Amino acid sequence: MKYVQYLIDAIALGSLYALVALGIGLVFGVMRIVNLAHGELLMAGGYTLYETNGWPAVLRVLTALAVVIAVALLMERLALRPLRRASPTTTLVMTFAVSFLLRSIAQKRWSAQGKTMNLFTDLNQAFTIGELRIKYLTIAAVVVGGVLLGAVTLFLDRTDLGLQMRATASDERIAQALGVRANHVVVGAFVIAGVLATAALVLFAPQRPVVTPDFGLQIAILALVGVVVGGMDKPSSATLGGFFIGFANSMLFSLLPKGQRVFLDSALYGLVIVVLLVRPSGLFQRETVTSRL
Repeated sequence: MKYVQYLIDAIALGSLYALVALGIGLVFGVMRIVNLAHGELLMAGGYTLYETNGWPAVLRVLTALAVVIAVALLMERLALRPLRRASPTTTLVMTFAVSFLLRSIAQKRWSAQGKTMNLFTDLNQAFTIGELRIKYLTIAAVVVGGVLLGAVTLFLDRTDLGLQMRATASDERIAQALGVRANHVVVGAFVIAGVLATAALVLFAPQRPVVTPDFGLQIAILALVGVVVGGMDKPSSATLGGFFIGFANSMLFSLLPKGQRVFLDSALYGLVIVVLLVRPSGLFQRETVTSRL
């Protein structure tokens, strides 16, 4: 029965990393940019939750959402749009610089000491079914994650902007020749990435209630590894990769003896190495790719 408990906990964590990975994969699919500053969106939202402590929970979440989207749009407009035609190496370095800058600003403003977000702590409570102990946070993570992932899929398949994103991801020059406005498409991708980052933050907050300048980086690096493991050419494969890395992280933590959990990262990245040696193009990536969305 304990393995069923491990499985339930791993599915919940996998759902959270899937949300972060989808945001990274969506921006990559549209712009061909690996956004190393994606984690700083979670950090910005986390400090917003800290600053609004004492407000009604819904208002705090909406304020965090507004701040995260604003930071995402500023990131795109000021740092990435001028480099739209630059090489991937240049844009990668730019996102790293933006990440470092935002973390430095946060450390200057709030110091390196952690600040408590104090949001939806009741979700850490649990109910039991037989020998199983299920947190309300687990249910929330699976439900919210599933709804948002389904909503993004429908958005890409059924809306004009979603279809324009798919067209831009397939061939930006042809899409522009057909009347697709690239700036609107990219802005849309960053807005969606901001929404997904905020949702992930709200669900991470009860179990990681302390925000630091490195808060988002720690989550985004692992999600980015998941994106690479799943396959970067499509958000769907990137999302599955994010779920895989979160699931594997939770399962390895549960299965390792308490005295050996210090080697969790080594075990996890060892598993990543094996997966990439077997499937270098990505665990969930088809051999032939016709579209990146």
